[in-house]
Amino acid sequence: MSYSIVIPVYNEEKSVSKLYQEICDVAASLDEEMEIIFIDDGSTDQSWQIIETIVNQDSRVTGIHFRRNFGKAAALDAGFKRAVNHYVITLDADLQDDPKEIPDFLKLLQSGFEVVSGWKKTRHDPWHKVIPSRFFNAMVSVLTGVQLHDHNCGMKGYLREIFEEITLYGELHRFIPVLAAARGYKVGEKVVQHRPRTFGHSKYGFTRFVKGFLDLLTVKFITGYGQRPQHLLGTIGLIAFGIGGLIMTYLACCWGISRIPFFQWEPYHLSNRPAVIYSAALMLLGGQLLSIGIIAELLLSYHHRSAREYSIKETISQKKSDSTKQE
Repeated sequence: MSYSIVIPVYNEEKSVSKLYQEICDVAASLDEEMEIIFIDDGSTDQSWQIIETIVNQDSRVTGIHFRRNFGKAAALDAGFKRAVNHYVITLDADLQDDPKEIPDFLKLLQSGFEVVSGWKKTRHDPWHKVIPSRFFNAMVSVLTGVQLHDHNCGMKGYLREIFEEITLYGELHRFIPVLAAARGYKVGEKVVQHRPRTFGHSKYGFTRFVKGFLDLLTVKFITGYGQRPQHLLGTIGLIAFGIGGLIMTYLACCWGISRIPFFQWEPYHLSNRPAVIYSAALMLLGGQLLSIGIIAELLLSYHHRSAREYSIKETISQKKSDSTKQE
């Protein structure tokens, strides 16, 4: 039942040592192989110096130091790539996640779940964060079909092999269960204790929800049409092109028939018909979407996303072969 604990850190100098001690207390009761991976996401306080001290004291701990702040998804991705044990548990470094929940996460993972997401059923956050968060979680569940009460919870458990198939970038970290479910992994949920924030302040503001909605659209596209973008773009393009073509055909027929002497119709002028512009615009839109769909298919066929979107300044551990200054 070996497990790795991945912890992104950004300006949490007051909580890192306490969190490490709490994890050690839990690990002592489990008596299983464990490693801790701290990822300093470009902190400007003393967080990295504290992590260095912990690494020098405990061979189970690895520290990864980013050159600047690249975001939580990048920090988690670096930690997942570093993890070697069978199970991976993620925690936030602000002490709001309780390490005492780790044994229950491991039990659920052993019972057959491959992803276990925490649910902060009772939250100790201001109402202006709780209400939008609940609305967002409900929207994600409806649009993706992955029914979780709290997609944003930082405490989650995974099988490590999941991250051999999922690539994190941007701010997609909150959608890992959705991405995993789209590949057939079994996703579960566990109620966790949400502790009041003791040190520091939240790193997220209102823009988090705007970005979250845009990321949700991205995830919906990736999980639904990531391997067949033309099915979505091409379908919309064909509908738009077809409607525009029908309108244009109707106008052309009216124009032509009005000029047959037998019918004695008044001349049908297209210059004052707004429908001409609408139909032309629909046909152009349809043609563009079809073209974009084809380009997306070509990119999907020939391009594989492999470049890292973050830069590691330093990785340290007590294993000599693992300590590096440049990556």
